[in-house]
Amino acid sequence: MKKSMIETAYHVLSDEKHPMPFLELWNVVAKEMGFTPAQQESNIAQFFSDLSLDGRFANLKGNSWDLRKRQSLANTKVDTDSISIEDEEDEPEFTDDETEESIVLKENQEEEN
Repeated sequence: MKKSMIETAYHVLSDEKHPMPFLELWNVVAKEMGFTPAQQESNIAQFFSDLSLDGRFANLKGNSWDLRKRQSLANTKVDTDSISIEDEEDEPEFTDDETEESIVLKENQEEEN
């Protein structure tokens, strides 16, 4: 039975003994798995997700990956202050006694006038 992409990545990083940029790691894994270019394209997002979720791997600066056991906590800490999910300017501001529904109703009344 063939190894999974994530198990292949684990063995590649174990053999290399140093972090690898994501695309370099992906290309080695895809080659070892015998993927066609179409398979590479359709599997790359799943591979990234699997790496991100598997606790054995660490995402380092510059989108390089390594085995977590070789990295200190300081190297694997993600600065969440720099992550923005939504643009704050697009978010409506509510007062304590307003709800999203009341703001929409107020906007609709203003448009009618």
